[in-house]
Amino acid sequence: MNFRPLARAVPPWSVASGTMRILVLGGTLFVGRAIVDEALRTGAEVTLFGRGKTGTELFPGVPRLLGDRDTGDYRALREGSWDAVVDVSGYVPRHVGQAMDALGDRAGRYLFVSSHAVYQREGVGPGSTEDTPRRPPVRDTEELSEDTYGPLKVACEDDVVARYGARATIVRPGRVAGPYDSADAVPYWVRRAARGGRVALPADPGQPVQLVDSRDLARLVVRLLVDARPGAFHAVGPDEPTTLGGLIETCARVAGAETEIVPVSPAGRSPMFPLVRPQWTTQQRSPARARAAGLTATPLAVTLADVLAWDRGRGEPPLRAGYSPEEERAVLARHDAGAVGG
Repeated sequence: MNFRPLARAVPPWSVASGTMRILVLGGTLFVGRAIVDEALRTGAEVTLFGRGKTGTELFPGVPRLLGDRDTGDYRALREGSWDAVVDVSGYVPRHVGQAMDALGDRAGRYLFVSSHAVYQREGVGPGSTEDTPRRPPVRDTEELSEDTYGPLKVACEDDVVARYGARATIVRPGRVAGPYDSADAVPYWVRRAARGGRVALPADPGQPVQLVDSRDLARLVVRLLVDARPGAFHAVGPDEPTTLGGLIETCARVAGAETEIVPVSPAGRSPMFPLVRPQWTTQQRSPARARAAGLTATPLAVTLADVLAWDRGRGEPPLRAGYSPEEERAVLARHDAGAVGG
């Protein structure tokens, strides 16, 4: 794979100034992988906790503690101490509560990776801050759905803050993009635009899209730990997000392809088509607090070029999201027939 690592600044701390010991709960998939990679780059001493079923070839030499959050097996965390814990894999309050119970007083800071789904959906305008009202917490279910995911994360956040107080840090990522993305949303548009030609878009091309590079998110997480910053931070892209149409055009440009965006009827498409959202304004958050704390901003074209290189390097496996080529041809044919008939 030939995607490029970004130019790195001198680490803010190193072995010479005292090695930070970081425990990562889930660190082998996409966001967690980027955080571990960045922490190791800066000289941190990292320990991973997980089931040991994914990414076993990653990070040779990094200690791995085996356990299972779903079954509540945290026995591996009953010994050892860390300056900070990064919780990437906590989705329900039980996950977070049991981890904190197992750690006791042997962790200096607890950084919880949350979500923008914690926020209320109504009455939220563009540029909303971390002080936007959140949804009521949910604790009576562990079923993850569009309705429960955000409220469950709210409960997790509350529990971390209640236990750690000023030693609690909350990071709320927006839509994350970068190599090793298994969600398929951004890879779909990168791959589709690279093919060129007429691109069926079941949405308004002017819909805002605010992406954050996974490596920028990782740098922010490590920076917050180094600086021991409490509170909540948005890990999001620029103040002025691109549009869905602009994203597709940038994807085509980095691939050297030519495309024509064709807005088509959304009828018959999946309700969660890649990056298409009916509530635009709730997808636009202010990065100001995180920028002041050290959040970097990778150019969108660099992120998309690296996703393209990674996707091609892995052989472009089938995606779960978006139209298949056959479905898109049928959608465009219906669109053209309707346009002629009209």
